[in-house]
Amino acid sequence: MSAVPLLPVALLGGVVGLDVVSVPQAMYSRPIVGATLAGALCGSALAGLTAGAALEMLAMETLPVGASRYPEWGTASVVGGAIAAGAQAPSAARLVLGVLAALVAAWAGGWSMHALRRANVRWSLAARARLERGDARAVASLQWRGIAADFLRGALLTAAWLAAAAPTVPWLAARIAESGWILVFAVAALGAGVAAASLWRLAPAVPRLRLAALAVLAAGAAIVVTR
Repeated sequence: MSAVPLLPVALLGGVVGLDVVSVPQAMYSRPIVGATLAGALCGSALAGLTAGAALEMLAMETLPVGASRYPEWGTASVVGGAIAAGAQAPSAARLVLGVLAALVAAWAGGWSMHALRRANVRWSLAARARLERGDARAVASLQWRGIAADFLRGALLTAAWLAAAAPTVPWLAARIAESGWILVFAVAALGAGVAAASLWRLAPAVPRLRLAALAVLAAGAAIVVTR
């Protein structure tokens, strides 16, 4: 994992993590974007994009609603893209390890967001008297504290996962390389299955979505068969 620049990638994880909820919600926390950016930092935007595409199919199933706890795909995609692009391993093994690491990081990120929300509640209650008086400084202070804490959460989470992956990725990559492309196809099939199920469930809300999805599937299958 020596090809992964830990500090820049950790800072990217903090910035991407902010986009999930805090600011600016410009959709660069989507896996296909976050993983590509991480891959570019590690020397291969294409490897990051490949991992991001697989993660995007999985993330389509997540519907963030209110204060519910759900996987945090922003920082997770940075972790996945960095490993897929920067790990010292064959490309197939890097892809599998990047996706698997991102899945676990997304679960951990969901818990970290929940913990941050509880901290925000405690900070708001502590400033309740000032807020009830309409103190604008108290409002601004809470906002900036929440943003700073969210950035730190994403950066530390990214750094922790990459640091933990450093000693284990080479060994795991050697085991995965022995299986050839079987695990790559398994990851692709898993992502496609989850994405298809998500689209099928959302289809009643979008006119002709199922018909369009079947047409795209048929076109993709035709391309694969004829190549």
